[in-house]
Amino acid sequence: MKTIFIVIDGVGDKSCPELKGKTPLQAAYTPNLDFFAACGKQGLLYPISETIAPESDNALTTMLGYTTFLSRGQSEAIGSGIRLEQGDLALRTNFATISNLQEGRLIDRRVGRTLISKEAHILSKTLNKRMKLSSKYIFKPTVQHRGVLVFRGGFSDNITNTDPAYKGKGRIIAGDKLRYSEPLDEEDVTKISANIVNEFVEQSYLLLKNHPINLARQKKNLLPANILLTRDAGTEMPEIKKLGGGWLAIVYMPLEIGIAKIAGMQISSFSYPNLKDFDVYKNLYDGLHIAIDIARNNLRKRLEKYDYFYIHFKETDVPGHDGRAVEKKKMIELLDKEFFSYLKAIAEKEKIKVIITADHSTPCTLKTHSADPVPFLVYGKDNDSTKRFNEVEAAKGSIGKIYGKNVIKFITS
Repeated sequence: MKTIFIVIDGVGDKSCPELKGKTPLQAAYTPNLDFFAACGKQGLLYPISETIAPESDNALTTMLGYTTFLSRGQSEAIGSGIRLEQGDLALRTNFATISNLQEGRLIDRRVGRTLISKEAHILSKTLNKRMKLSSKYIFKPTVQHRGVLVFRGGFSDNITNTDPAYKGKGRIIAGDKLRYSEPLDEEDVTKISANIVNEFVEQSYLLLKNHPINLARQKKNLLPANILLTRDAGTEMPEIKKLGGGWLAIVYMPLEIGIAKIAGMQISSFSYPNLKDFDVYKNLYDGLHIAIDIARNNLRKRLEKYDYFYIHFKETDVPGHDGRAVEKKKMIELLDKEFFSYLKAIAEKEKIKVIITADHSTPCTLKTHSADPVPFLVYGKDNDSTKRFNEVEAAKGSIGKIYGKNVIKFITS
């Protein structure tokens, strides 16, 4: 039986005041998702455990059956087309806005989501040409405010993040101030690794604070992209067993592309549309429309060729981080109308298994990931009494409570 595994990024949520106390999934009109719920069975999934708010990288790799996986820095570097050698230090980065280097007050981790692609590429050229460091490095902007940084050579990844919104290795770093990277052991190479990261971060501010791009942005009352934040360092390249069977991944963000490559999947992707006019939500809808078209075309043309399909829709995570419940509901409805209606038509003709879930919950009221469980739906085997795909209904399902490590069994059995 063909299996289609669909991850709707960050779609899980909590009660939202703007939606009269409902979650976006509850409030959304989703007749096609509800078809799969009524004809399938559901449960609640904890991607890692009841006490951990997952990031996409550890959630996805766990659901695919891995206990050892690369850091987000390494996965995104690979997904961005950067070839890594043993000992290279790879980090995920964000263009961000701080008050100044001395005070270090973090104003916005994502430059207000208004950094257009042209600006990001111009700023990156400055960083790649004018940075003076003792180590060779590559900085590559990816999508919107995101980027990847790789230091070439022999380094340690046992260092903390400079991005205060994410936990560093060994402890949690939180707050609204820039944090310098610190070594988490006494090895000289670890101290050198933390120092090189800190040098890069400091120089990024000095090079960007008065950059013509940022001066022009400030005249438009836009936040300046005046520093790079780093997180999720990785160096060692563990041996990872490829997934069995024929897999096609329909993915388009660096992280998901990297994970799919590492797992041995074939990739179907596209270049995300450039952000051109500071309207990130128009850009997100443009990207979502393309993602839906690519997914539909692949299912239409390649359903017979592969055993397993992994399809990831990223956009629904963003309104959760931004606290925009109505926007999240609209994206869910768009997916239902444009993608799940097509998948329903296939399911009514072909004998397929469909698994629908999320990598984590991103509640609009919290504006960050939470440890709350997400709906988990399996269609194609048997059914239970659930009728809709949402958090409350899934809690009534016959699958009950499961963990991310169990998902691969539902996919492959």
